[in-house]
Amino acid sequence: YTILSKVHSDRNVYPSAGVLFVHVLEREYFKGEFPPYPKPGEISNDPITFNTNLMGYPDRPGWLRYIQRTPYSDGVLYGSPTVENVGKPTIIEITAYNRRTFETARHNLVINIMSAEDFPLPYQAEFFVRNMNVEEMLASEVLGDFLGAVKNVWQPERLNAINITSALDRGGRVPLPINDMKEGVYVMVGADVPFSSCLREVENPQNQLRCSQEMEPVITCDKKFRTQFHIDWCKISLVDNTKQVSTFQEVIRGEGILPDGGEYKPPSDTLKSRDYYSDFLITLAVPSAIALVLFLILAYIMCCRREGVEKRNMQTPDIQLVHHSAIQKSTKELRDMSKNREIAWPLSTLPVFHPVTGEIVPPLHTESYDNTSMPLMQTQQ
Repeated sequence: YTILSKVHSDRNVYPSAGVLFVHVLEREYFKGEFPPYPKPGEISNDPITFNTNLMGYPDRPGWLRYIQRTPYSDGVLYGSPTVENVGKPTIIEITAYNRRTFETARHNLVINIMSAEDFPLPYQAEFFVRNMNVEEMLASEVLGDFLGAVKNVWQPERLNAINITSALDRGGRVPLPINDMKEGVYVMVGADVPFSSCLREVENPQNQLRCSQEMEPVITCDKKFRTQFHIDWCKISLVDNTKQVSTFQEVIRGEGILPDGGEYKPPSDTLKSRDYYSDFLITLAVPSAIALVLFLILAYIMCCRREGVEKRNMQTPDIQLVHHSAIQKSTKELRDMSKNREIAWPLSTLPVFHPVTGEIVPPLHTESYDNTSMPLMQTQQ
């Protein structure tokens, strides 16, 4: 039931509601719409990008997505049509841009959504494949291998791919460009039989505990996917539509008469004047008065309560002042005397004999040398 179609101008396609729809925009087809390559004999490999939008609108319908990884790869339209769009033809304008010549080519794709009696299937499971990008999973052979693995562990009579969503559209982060990391893909499939015991193993308390501790759960059928697909079993979602309780509530309509609330009194057209004097006192006058009082108190403490030298001397006993003055005077005299005192010459300044000639070498100082600045030790030459 998955529809894979090649792009053609003004082509009609007929997808079914609730079934995955994939439409490939091939670059090779649009190369014929542009002028030939300027150099004869060389193969044209122009970068081509696509723009898709609903006719008359700037964007696509909500159920339809588009992806093209690089200008040298094909574009893909994919999504799952809804029941609300059944019977309404959807015209998608496809515009191809040649990034070398800046020329464009436009084609129309008419999507006629058909209703399916056996869809949507009641039992739906959504898998998160960690080692795939969305365009890789949309390839027919890869998607066929995945559905084959799911059918092997589920054993349904009818199995169908309902929708494919990139992890980036679910709030995931862009992977680092190392070790060929993938962004991840959510794949929803539907079947007509209840879930198998293998799929139910995720709901075990032991596996739920391991998932809460960010550990891999123990799934017996994981080896059937592991060869090609790395499934994150902690993110699997199982939905049983047969047990869904309808939340629709019947609307009870009244008589259409509002209760009597008295006569309506509209507000007056004239506005009353408001006195802002009290607001002024509260916001400006009171804080200013408090700040002025604090300023006066601080000024009194700093200026009028200072204790100078005279007041200190008046409060000190005379005998203590005399002793303090005598100590200062004696200290000054000792310092003056130490500057003019004679010091003994150190032994290193006495005459010595030259080690080679044997002559007497005079001391380093001269008669006019300032002996007050003579160091205690002199180096010999």
